[in-house]
Amino acid sequence: MGQHITCTIEGSVAHVSLARPDKLNALTLDMLGDLADTAHRLRADRTLRAVILSGEGESFCAGLDFESVLADRTSLATAFLTRPWRGTNTFQEACYGWRRLPVPVIAAVHGNCLGGGLQIALGADFRFTTADARWSVLEGKWGLIPDMAGVRLLADQVGMSQAKRLTMTAEIIDGTAADRLGLASVAADPHAAAAELAALLATRSPDALAAGKQLFETSWNAGPRATFRRERRAQFRLLRLPNTGRARKAAFGREHADYADRARR
Repeated sequence: MGQHITCTIEGSVAHVSLARPDKLNALTLDMLGDLADTAHRLRADRTLRAVILSGEGESFCAGLDFESVLADRTSLATAFLTRPWRGTNTFQEACYGWRRLPVPVIAAVHGNCLGGGLQIALGADFRFTTADARWSVLEGKWGLIPDMAGVRLLADQVGMSQAKRLTMTAEIIDGTAADRLGLASVAADPHAAAAELAALLATRSPDALAAGKQLFETSWNAGPRATFRRERRAQFRLLRLPNTGRARKAAFGREHADYADRARR
């Protein structure tokens, strides 16, 4: 684990934090590599039920630390190289790597969520934000585009027209506007909201969560026939797994208890 990325596991939930608060968690090349590596390590942990991404200090992430990144041209060139087995480079995998996990990933956003920070947040499955957080596809301000999987993630989340607007204008919006656009959900305490959702998801079958996540990731832009085929395969597999039986029994037990409680009233 790198100096500026921390990962602790509490129960079945991994807490991953950007830990460079003196620089508003601005991203260095080492941090990007550590984020991708952390996602890969957590992917192999079968005890996990959820991951919470957050930033220490006053900011979730202020984006790329250009001074640091541009100072090492050799490492920068290496970070742009695509890994053929994944189809991403270091910048992209730092964000998209979280979509590869078989468990839900939840981002808790406060302060700045700019540029690369916004793309990392979009790599999560769910996002909570404070109302006054600052969101922006800030790359446009510097004459750049969101190249950390951001084009795909933005289009999936807010649709093409809004994705184009955010990318081309580089306007800064607050958390309330981000909520309105569908980027995140406003919460008074995003980390507490993330923890509450993680606790709820931990009560569901991990096999069903993994299958649902994979289906949406692989089928969102697929045609009906391909989607239906993937649904059938996933459901057939789930019906034979022990966790599905446990979930069914637990649900039946809850329904029976609710019925008995209503009868007593």
